[in-house]
Amino acid sequence: MREPLLFALRHSQALGARVAAAAGLALAPHEEREFEDGEHKSRPLITVRDRDCYVLHGLWGEPGASANDKLCRLLFFAAALKEGGAARVTAVCPYLCYARKDRRTKPRDPVTSRYVAQLVEAVGIDRMVVVDVHNPAAYENAFRIESVELTARPLFGRQLLARFARRPLAVVSPDAGGAKRAEALREWLASRLGQEVPLAFLEKKRSEGRVSGDAVVGEVAGRVAVVVDDLVSSGTTLARAAAALRCRGAEAVVACVTHGLFTEEAGPRLQDAGFEAFFVTDSVPPRRLDPGFREHRLTIIPLAPLLAAAIWRLHQGGSLTELREHGVEPPTAA
Repeated sequence: MREPLLFALRHSQALGARVAAAAGLALAPHEEREFEDGEHKSRPLITVRDRDCYVLHGLWGEPGASANDKLCRLLFFAAALKEGGAARVTAVCPYLCYARKDRRTKPRDPVTSRYVAQLVEAVGIDRMVVVDVHNPAAYENAFRIESVELTARPLFGRQLLARFARRPLAVVSPDAGGAKRAEALREWLASRLGQEVPLAFLEKKRSEGRVSGDAVVGEVAGRVAVVVDDLVSSGTTLARAAAALRCRGAEAVVACVTHGLFTEEAGPRLQDAGFEAFFVTDSVPPRRLDPGFREHRLTIIPLAPLLAAAIWRLHQGGSLTELREHGVEPPTAA
């Protein structure tokens, strides 16, 4: 069996290089060209006929490269691979744009996550791989192709055990909608600690960009409250959660968030929220965060080993069940 071909598009080159190194692969060469009118083109620089191709591309928006632009680049490049005879094309998008818009909350609302799925399918992408998508059920239902969700849960869990195993823990969802995500981490921690870990969640209401509600349901007094979420943008939800949990007697508040979008106002807001620790993966570079917060509070957990292992297992037709539960175990010292 020939090895897979791994491409990393512009703005995802740094993560792509780390994934390639972890997978023992060289990034496959490709070309991306810009034109004066804002159009662009991309193409592989090697033959892809009958090859198993993986395209790594994070779909977050940033200055000079909107989520829409990145999505178009992924679609066009994947289509070029299919037209070049690729046997299979897998899009590896640790952060999937528009995943939050997965239902109608107002009359005539778009269900944009489903439209993205239709675009992905239209260009011939065979499989989608993401990490901790906003709503797993909506993600699976939107795609008719194979939809794979990896999780950073074991990565967060090992960090928590290393730093807080001797202190009583509680796992907290910042809203009722994330209760399943929090419950999965709670079960993971309880099974390894050999003791019960309480689950709590906060009341949260969002309307037209305004967040309200600070009631806490569950036992957090005297415990390290671990707030788990799929993403952080402005930091409003997490800051409110931290304040509410301390009011309910939490000894300390820790955050575990997979995707750190971190808008400009997030840094000061999270700095003032008083988190004892803040864990986030490198699915999105935390460029807009204040260096002081990054240095003293933030722990960035690499996704490259997880993504590399997933690529090889998918290429070889293996199961991802163990990978989802245990992640990639860190190497032991000789």
